[in-house]
Amino acid sequence: MSGHPPFGAQIILNGHEFVARQATAAGIAFGKVGNCFTMSADPAGLARIADALSQDAAVGRLGQVCQRWIYTACLCFGLDLDEQHRSGFAYGFAVYQLEYSRNLDFADGATMQQVFDTVVDRTRSRLDVPTIRTIFGTAQRPRRTRKHSSLIEAAIETPTYDLTVFKLHFGRLTGKAYTKGERVLRFEAIAHNTAELRCGRMIEKLPEIVTRLAGVLERFTTALDCVHTGFLADGILDELPTGVRLGTTRVGGVDLNKLRIRDALRAALALAPAPNGFTVAEFAAKVHSLTGVDHCGYTARQAGYDLRKLRGKHLVDKPGRTRRYHVPPRAAPTIAALLTLRDQVIAPILAGLRSPRMGRKPAHWTPVDRDYERIRIDMQTLFNDLAIDTPLAA
Repeated sequence: MSGHPPFGAQIILNGHEFVARQATAAGIAFGKVGNCFTMSADPAGLARIADALSQDAAVGRLGQVCQRWIYTACLCFGLDLDEQHRSGFAYGFAVYQLEYSRNLDFADGATMQQVFDTVVDRTRSRLDVPTIRTIFGTAQRPRRTRKHSSLIEAAIETPTYDLTVFKLHFGRLTGKAYTKGERVLRFEAIAHNTAELRCGRMIEKLPEIVTRLAGVLERFTTALDCVHTGFLADGILDELPTGVRLGTTRVGGVDLNKLRIRDALRAALALAPAPNGFTVAEFAAKVHSLTGVDHCGYTARQAGYDLRKLRGKHLVDKPGRTRRYHVPPRAAPTIAALLTLRDQVIAPILAGLRSPRMGRKPAHWTPVDRDYERIRIDMQTLFNDLAIDTPLAA
């Protein structure tokens, strides 16, 4: 709280503490590490208590808590009760920063770590994650024993075991994923300034603010899932290179053999989790950051044309008359699968066709290496047969 008029103040409230007290009153057993619920005897009941915080009925109670605290415990040091009454001094409350989290509870901590490490490894290059931060500590995660719980879980709020924090920033909005406790995988959406959500900031708008932030978290987790798991429908590889008509204009198709188109697909996939979409300028800047090509080599005009190509194939949407583009959830798996097929399947096979023999077998021979070697040999035989069967022109 500021010590001089108009006595500006910032109130920080922990919704997890409210949920914990309400769960205790309702007789719901739970375990907690910091502000994260790591165990619950009634997860559905705990979720109902948490959802009550974002309902319209909670706005009045939240306002009463803020007023009682600030008028009787803080403002009295600047203005006594009589001065407050005579001056008509009053506060208006606005939501400045908000965090919304979703916890996934695993039965086994090792499985959770394996899943999370795989997601981070496969998506950080695709999403151009600006922050991959690993905190090194003890070599093993805490484990429960029959006698007592792990001391690390009970005594240390910031874990000392290996922890990877996965962050994705979009202006003043952040998507975050990390492990908590011994077997909880946590996803968070953070609004560093709720003005970024564009729905108002006054406390009466809290339910809508929470709803929009939950949508940001949903898009973040959906993008991780889409990048991790790709899918191609039948016939899409034949349809992509053909031209289409977008409105009254005819645009070319999407040719995966062109490096510029592949860079455009990578940029679109990296911008897929953007809560408010992206502009042509942001798209061109993302292509530059992913490829290192100077802006004069990839102009905003070229970016706009490439986006029209992607719109023609329904890989990118532009709702209404806005200037912002969005990657539909159904299109993200397709883009991820196209890039995976071109860069990690077709390209290695074609590169391996140049050498008739693989040479010395690697020391670490995995099932993936074995499958690639079998495909390489079969493709080499196929191309040799095609070369023999095709007659040469005179």
